[in-house]
Amino acid sequence: MTSASANQVVRLHETGGPEVLRVETLPIPQPGKGEVLLRQVALGVNFIDTYFRSGLYKFPTLPAIPGMEGAGIVEAVGEGVTTLKPGARVAYAGVLGAYAHYRTIAADRLVELPESISFELAAGIMLRGLSAHMLLRQVYNVKKGDPILVYAAAGGVGQLMCQWGKHLGAHVIGVTSSREKAEIIRACGAADVIVGTDELPEQVRRITNGAMVPVVYDSVGRDTFETSLNCLAPRGLMVSYGNASGPVENFNVAALSAHGSLYLTRPTLMTYIAKPQDLQASAKALFEVLAKGILKPTIGQHFALAEAAQAHEALEGRKTTGSTILTL
Repeated sequence: MTSASANQVVRLHETGGPEVLRVETLPIPQPGKGEVLLRQVALGVNFIDTYFRSGLYKFPTLPAIPGMEGAGIVEAVGEGVTTLKPGARVAYAGVLGAYAHYRTIAADRLVELPESISFELAAGIMLRGLSAHMLLRQVYNVKKGDPILVYAAAGGVGQLMCQWGKHLGAHVIGVTSSREKAEIIRACGAADVIVGTDELPEQVRRITNGAMVPVVYDSVGRDTFETSLNCLAPRGLMVSYGNASGPVENFNVAALSAHGSLYLTRPTLMTYIAKPQDLQASAKALFEVLAKGILKPTIGQHFALAEAAQAHEALEGRKTTGSTILTL
């Protein structure tokens, strides 16, 4: 058991802007049955954190500790835990309560890290990497030659999708907001880059010689939803997996018919890794492509835990590239 007696956390008592995130000191929790006590070394910051903080997504109770991703060392194990021992290097994604030096977490939500993967890399890759695996291999199984449209392609998930999509033989069309970010996307393997969305369907039509794309990965939400539908080939799949511009509201399902018998899905990673065996399999696939150098994740921003509010401001202001992490 750790000899420390206090646990620095970032907690919120009400939802709102980044200013609701408060640095507080709490007792170090004790692991219950099936849990471990984790001393965290690095934490990931993701758009889903801002959705919970703003109130778009609901915490079970308040006050609450946000954050869905982290990596660290097992300090102690609770009753019934046989798969992990103190000292194990582990990481997780999709479990609320990350913004803390110490946390308890169910042992079956953790994956052991290969020695080649640092804590910082794990914190910057787990949620994004597992999400990229879900999007490219499960929600839609990308095949060689597929043209795919990826929004926010310079972001943490977007860069990985460009790299992994190229490896799978896809013709990746990346969308970004600036010419500076366009160079990042090209370096990640995008065959074409589109800056802005004003004439997006027309540019996709030109790139695909009129065929359009079988799948659109849209993490922007409200501002681009209709535009994305206009980029799809008949019977194409609209994957809405983020709300950077706000949630899609008042959608008329008949529009899917009008745009060519389209399919629409709103996936969440937690569904795809809900079973421990599915989590382990997805993590294994992620670690394999990392080991082969297929994915080259970048950590664009480092903040201290106490600077979580600044990290949220940078993320929401679209001032980030690659992954953003908190270090402890």
